[in-house]
Amino acid sequence: MVKIYFIGLIILVVAIFLNILANKFNIIGWYDFLTRWVNEGRVIFSQLTWKDYLWLFILYPFLLGLTCNWGLKLIG
Repeated sequence: MVKIYFIGLIILVVAIFLNILANKFNIIGWYDFLTRWVNEGRVIFSQLTWKDYLWLFILYPFLLGLTCNWGLKLIG
């Protein structure tokens, strides 16, 4: 149980860093995406750039998966 907790902390710290990085490069994050989707509806999909799609659906999940893998190796 403690191992899962520490891996969760590692993922959380990396996710915060990745969100700051995305914001710095003007790429929409999941929180902003979901908030806008709730407020604006499906129109948001036409407002996203290729960078947003790449970030949201490929890079961000991949990097969080790598973080989990790294955390598993680090914690043991």
